[in-house]
Amino acid sequence: MFSKEQISEALRKVIHPEKGKDIISLGIVTKIECDANGIFLVLEPEKPNDPFISSIKSSAARAIKESLGADAVIANIEIKPKAAAEKKHEKSDELLPGIKNIIAVSSGKGGVGKTTIAVNLAIALARKKFTVGLLDADVFGPSVPKMLDAENFRPEVKKEKGIELIVPLIKYGVKILSTGFFVDPSDAVVWRGPMASSFLKQLMSQGDWGPLDYLLIDLPPGTSDIHLTMVQEVAVTGAIVVSTPQEVALADAIKGISMFRSERINVPVLGLVENMSWFTPAELPENKYYIFGKEGGKKLADKLGVPLLGQIPIIQSICESGDNGVPSALENSPAGEAFMILADEVILKVNKRNREQRPTVKVIMDKS
Repeated sequence: MFSKEQISEALRKVIHPEKGKDIISLGIVTKIECDANGIFLVLEPEKPNDPFISSIKSSAARAIKESLGADAVIANIEIKPKAAAEKKHEKSDELLPGIKNIIAVSSGKGGVGKTTIAVNLAIALARKKFTVGLLDADVFGPSVPKMLDAENFRPEVKKEKGIELIVPLIKYGVKILSTGFFVDPSDAVVWRGPMASSFLKQLMSQGDWGPLDYLLIDLPPGTSDIHLTMVQEVAVTGAIVVSTPQEVALADAIKGISMFRSERINVPVLGLVENMSWFTPAELPENKYYIFGKEGGKKLADKLGVPLLGQIPIIQSICESGDNGVPSALENSPAGEAFMILADEVILKVNKRNREQRPTVKVIMDKS
């Protein structure tokens, strides 16, 4: 058997990537035992959502093997949050204390019009006299600034009670923050996952959101660190998944719905929005041409048992309005009406969810 001192000395070679110190000095290793069955360790990260803890666990096992030889058998390395971190987690729903409903807007793949839906839904809710915020969390491809003609907007920072707050853009009655407000539109955002996640946390925690009825979070396509960061940092009321009727888009939408419904995430899916449902020419307003297939979203919603919140047609004005920075939801037009109907459905589903289901809790990911 090996002594605690030998094991501890081996673990001093494991450096926390963010803090630059070894895990013994940082107090991350809180228990070392060795018996006939092997070596047992307990790692207690300072933060319950430390993104490096899985790699630290692997590095610890490797360091012991390299230092103590083949006879060093790792029986178990347990990861658990410190008691102080758990208490902080219980209180951390205070991150956005004045926001009644946090709605994630997601898509299984890019190019289905997710941001178009998020922007127009936010404006439609504001038109219905709700207080609304929109957080563009599509870190690597923020298009909200373009859709709102705000590519040159740079947020002010104010100090309140010793805390720096980022002041959102207020446009069309919606409070808006986006990664795109902090980078040049022509520059590519090249960030590693932890950096992108950290920036998202900053926009959530330091955004001067104030009281809101709804905060919509426009997520990147697919499933990523950004999605995990969101559910770990705030209690999400529900998720909206956007797809087109195409089978390839619907297949990816299934993955998105499954992620939110998974046991570890457990965020209620409010429903599916089918975008680009059909094409109606301006000169033939009664005609519908199903370019990407007919009612694929409706069939998928029925199959998975989720509501179909709305079907948004392909209308030239929707594209043009987004490019011009004046979204369709502002207009009294067929396109504008479609988004107002979508807003009504979302309001109904959120109210139903809040009546019939327990409040969502933040996720603590088990890194083991």
